[in-house]
Amino acid sequence: MNEPLAERIRPQFLEDYISQQHLVGENGILTNHIKQGIIPSLILWGPPGIGKTTLANIIAKTSQRPFYTLSAISSGVKDVREVIEKAKKSGGLFTAKNPILFIDEIHRFSKSQQDSLLGAVERGWVTLIGATTENPSFEVIPALLSRCQVYVLNSFDKNDMVNLLKRAIEKDEFISKKEIKLKETDALLQVSGGDARKLLNIFELIIGTDDKIEITNELVLSKIQKNTARYDKTGEQHYDIVSAFIKSIRGSDPNAAVYYLARMIEGGEDVKFIARRMLILASEDIGNANPTAFILANNTFQAVSVIGNPESRIILSQCAIYLANSAKSNASYLAINEAQSLVKNTGDLSVPLHLRNAPTKLMKELDYGKNYQYSHDHQDNFVGQEFLPEKISGKKLYEPGNNPRENQFREVLKKRWKSKYKY
Repeated sequence: MNEPLAERIRPQFLEDYISQQHLVGENGILTNHIKQGIIPSLILWGPPGIGKTTLANIIAKTSQRPFYTLSAISSGVKDVREVIEKAKKSGGLFTAKNPILFIDEIHRFSKSQQDSLLGAVERGWVTLIGATTENPSFEVIPALLSRCQVYVLNSFDKNDMVNLLKRAIEKDEFISKKEIKLKETDALLQVSGGDARKLLNIFELIIGTDDKIEITNELVLSKIQKNTARYDKTGEQHYDIVSAFIKSIRGSDPNAAVYYLARMIEGGEDVKFIARRMLILASEDIGNANPTAFILANNTFQAVSVIGNPESRIILSQCAIYLANSAKSNASYLAINEAQSLVKNTGDLSVPLHLRNAPTKLMKELDYGKNYQYSHDHQDNFVGQEFLPEKISGKKLYEPGNNPRENQFREVLKKRWKSKYKY
């Protein structure tokens, strides 16, 4: 019995797959793709141990396609090209049975490695399925990402995890022969941190060679010497702690911010990931209440990118404390949300004629650019003219936050635009 429990009870069919009903339920989007026999290249994004690899295997088996797999940790460009050549020989071009190439931890692939996949995906030699625990918007090159559908896999809830344990007790050829009672499961679920693979490994460890056992919280904690749910930079704790870190800064609590920063640092988190999150926060939650915050956050990101550990912790701490103590405003964030919503609802409104570019004689004859007033030719570099399309003239999208700097913005806007935007 050398094969781990997680492998022995790995689902082979969609109906055995636990959770992710939005993808593989009766009306799930992947279920429909499989039924139609049309599988697009896709990225499966979610925390570890929730069945990304299992799902890729099921898709290949159910759709009866050749299946090739690579690990981004151990594969180079040469390996990618070799697998693509094998795949080309095993499937026809642009058919419904294109081979599936599964790449685990695709976010670890370098740009050149990802570039080497483009031609095969574009020409239909392979259907790519990538698995990642990181946001693909940051970790997958745009050219490859644009050729893939991104599907988000959700963390298992308590019922999912308990059902996994029950399946192991009922279905595994070895464990099903034992007399096991699940009296309490809270400790098991806690130490697994939402990772199904870890849950099953711990469960198997606790059972050991006993033929009769009652699972209690006390038993689990006594057998697990170290709390395995301590910060795991690829697991659920990763998401929970970075969330607490950001919310502590947003809530102006430097003490909590530094505490959660220390949790991430001690857990081996990528310093660039931490700095990137602070850079986003500096714009989203502080914005023009203190524009210097964004400059400091950007400099922090640049600094930790070249300095590394252990000194980066000092720079990150300085930045986190500064951001926590800074005035807060989400006015810019709300403004772009409002503007995008307006664009979606109103469509492509015509740009006023006087604002249009007029590089040709015909355009000038059509009054493109006519009556435009150059702001620098007027007092205080300002002249009140129309900039929005006529249909939404006077629509206010930016509401200054209630802080000293943006209150100054409000007064200037009132003076310039009088009652047009009603500041």
